[in-house]
Amino acid sequence: MAAQVLVLASEPVSGEVVKQAIGEEKAADAEVLLVAPALNSRLRFLASDPDPAIARAEEVVQESVERMVEEGVDAAGDTGESDPLQAIEDALVTFRAEEIVLCTNPEGERNWLEEGVVDDVKARFPDLIVRHFEVSA
Repeated sequence: MAAQVLVLASEPVSGEVVKQAIGEEKAADAEVLLVAPALNSRLRFLASDPDPAIARAEEVVQESVERMVEEGVDAAGDTGESDPLQAIEDALVTFRAEEIVLCTNPEGERNWLEEGVVDDVKARFPDLIVRHFEVSA
């Protein structure tokens, strides 16, 4: 049975991330769901202006899924809520992942909604394998 891997990314990622996270052999047979949360700036969040964040998340999904498929990773994608934990929770309702790969911006470049997300995900989903990768825009 193919592994089911949920990848959460705010920047475009490639199949290499999945291959590094779970191993090349396992990645070749895995089903991957990439979710891009609609991360907003604090100002846009307070102003209730989610449109730019949603548009960016859609770009991340499209580019990431294209890259993954080109590199032999069976991937689909979707945009998610601005709260990364909620985006994961929503995805897990229909996609029974056994692993979560979190792709965050490097320290100092992180969106305010990414702060502490790795520890929060590990605490909220203790039965799942959680892996973390930093990716730059």
